[in-house]
Amino acid sequence: MTISPAALSQQGTATADLRPALASFNKAAGDELRLQILRVLQCDSYTVMELVEIFAIGQSGISHHLKVLAQAGLVARRREGNNIFYSRAHCAAVEPFNQLQLSLLQLTDLLPLPGAIQRRTQAIRARRARHSEQFFEQNADHFHRHQEQICPFDVYAEPVLALMAGLAAEQKHSMLEVGPGSGQLLPELSQMFDQVVALDNSQEMLEAAQANCLAAHARNVEFVLGDTEVLLKRGISVQNAVLTMVLHHVPSPAKLISDVGRLLTPGGQVFIAELCDHDQDWVTQSCGDLWLGIQPGSMSNWAEDSGLSEVGNGQYLGLRNGFTVQIRQFNKPPNPK
Repeated sequence: MTISPAALSQQGTATADLRPALASFNKAAGDELRLQILRVLQCDSYTVMELVEIFAIGQSGISHHLKVLAQAGLVARRREGNNIFYSRAHCAAVEPFNQLQLSLLQLTDLLPLPGAIQRRTQAIRARRARHSEQFFEQNADHFHRHQEQICPFDVYAEPVLALMAGLAAEQKHSMLEVGPGSGQLLPELSQMFDQVVALDNSQEMLEAAQANCLAAHARNVEFVLGDTEVLLKRGISVQNAVLTMVLHHVPSPAKLISDVGRLLTPGGQVFIAELCDHDQDWVTQSCGDLWLGIQPGSMSNWAEDSGLSEVGNGQYLGLRNGFTVQIRQFNKPPNPK
């Protein structure tokens, strides 16, 4: 990799000052276990104790490797209530090490993980998913009331539907809603799009959504039990997708966005209404939240990594109870002509 003088000038960094950073980067990348950690963090974030479980080594060892990776700018940390989660650090385009970091991560993602590490990683994801499923199984009847305590449906539904209304007629053939909850949005989608797919991994919530659609005479909605993997295995593709208040409930928000990007046809759109990151950890018990909102920057990074481009600058709606809702639209580039 070559770093142009202009790039160095823009950063205000002398060539000599790069030596410690380059040494730190090379040290971080020169250990097989640290490369495996980066591989595991490809599309998810984990606590120290979860990484201890995945790699079957002591906490002090994992903490040391994470410190080395953080010093090299390869991992980032964020607090969720009492827990600290580690994830890959996103590469900013202006960083001198941008291309070096991108190349390292691209090569790292080609490395096969040992079967034991894969199994333990999948076990943690399954445990997170089961936690969410159990909450909805036990609270399907009054989940809507709990959700309204955080953000009333109309607050985020109206701006999302307004964005959809701006689609051209030829863009309104199909819509996928992931995690429709009790199905409040589905009757509106049914009127706006020719075909609608409602995907949920909770049988109880899916039945509630079906009942709501039946009462509203919404008959062009297909209900699918499962997650995005089910649709991908079936080879299903859609023009559009919508995720409203879903990402903070799923085991891996980054993977969900990646899967949705794969399901979209070229030129497709994804509409997202989601809580911004917050510190009100009571929602984990009352609403079954796995994450305390989603950082807007993280969502942008995940979308970019999935080949999606943001449309506009998004909307950010502050609520009286201290929460903020982000309304975002992303586009999958059309195929070149």
